Parts: sequence; C-alpha cells; structure tokens
Amino acid sequence: MSRLNETLASVLADRYSTNAARVHELAALLTDGEFWQKPFPYGNSFGHLVLHLSGNLNYYVGAQIAKTGYERDRPREFNDPNPPSKQETLKRLDQAVAMVRHTICAQRPEDWSSEYSGVGTPAKIRLDMVIQCAAHMQHHIGQMIYLTREWDRRRGAASK
Repeated sequence: MSRLNETLASVLADRYSTNAARVHELAALLTDGEFWQKPFPYGNSFGHLVLHLSGNLNYYVGAQIAKTGYERDRPREFNDPNPPSKQETLKRLDQAVAMVRHTICAQRPEDWSSEYSGVGTPAKIRLDMVIQCAAHMQHHIGQMIYLTREWDRRRGAASK
C-alpha cells in the first residue's frame, strides 16, 4: 500500500505543478493590463481567475485538509477593485500550489479516505476533493487559453 500511496501522491502533486506551469505560460503572453481586463463584457479577467484558483486551493485543501486557518472571500476573487500586481498574483498561486503539494505528500494511505467537508462541494473524502481541485484548475485553464487567444486576436487586428 505504501508504494501505491507514493505513486498517488507523486501523480497528484505533479498535476498541480503542471497546471501552475501552464497558468504561468499563458500569463506570460499577456501585458499587465490584459491580465486584469476582460476582453468580453461577460466572464472574468485572467487575473481574477488566478485569484480564484488561489482562493479555491487555499480553502478546499488549505483550510479544510491542512488546517491552515485560511478564510476565503470568494466574491473578492472576482471583483477586487485593487488587485495585486500580476507578479504578486502569480506568486500567490505558486504559494497555494506549494501548500497543496506539501499537503498531498503528507497524506498517509488512510488519510485519502478521511471524511471531508467544505462549503459548496459534494466531496465526502479527501481524495475526491484533491481531484476536484485539480479538475477545477484545468477547467479555468481552458478559459485562460480562450482569453489569451482573444487578446492575441485583438493585437493582430489592431496591427493591420
């Protein structure tokens, strides 16, 4: 069972690192202004999605599993009128991912099936929540890809 636990922890931790690297790769394509502006009248800015991912990880894994004491302000993740810099926002994501990776690697085999409870999730055990958070990141990375493509399209149209 120990080998299975090590494999599970390694695969999950690597998924979070890969997701964070993809967010950085996409963010690098945007100016600071584009990072915080919405290219459409609906939806969110890239930066607010990053704040949201950091809040999501800090709450669902940090506060609920690692017991960090994090208190989430979910509405502010999407509408902070004075958001931090692009660099600071990405740093916060990196810190959240590092915490998640540390928490994953600290789980014993029996911890994965430990009871889980968090506001807004049907997850009943820790493993389910850790997987849901990884999937949630990938969902928003899809939105980020769409946002970067739209900014690229607009830059191309403006240069013609």
